[in-house]
Amino acid sequence: MQYKNDKTLHLIKEFGLQVKKKREKLKKSQRMLAFEYDLDSGNLSRIETGMIDPKLTMLWRISEALGVKLSQLIKLLENEIGDDFYICEQ
Repeated sequence: MQYKNDKTLHLIKEFGLQVKKKREKLKKSQRMLAFEYDLDSGNLSRIETGMIDPKLTMLWRISEALGVKLSQLIKLLENEIGDDFYICEQ
């Protein structure tokens, strides 16, 4: 993984956690969700564990697989990390 600062790593991990929570609410395994929506199960696993920073198109595909708008998934992330979180120094 290329170097990322602590705030970026935190954001990636929290996003992955939100994806995992939504998937588990659907009662789907990573493998089943990946199979049904033609996603790479290895990438889905790495996204959920915060190992990779997914591209926008992958985020969109995951949100479709989870049955939510990408903006809703981002809103869940924003709610989890709080209003005082900034990647860039203020």
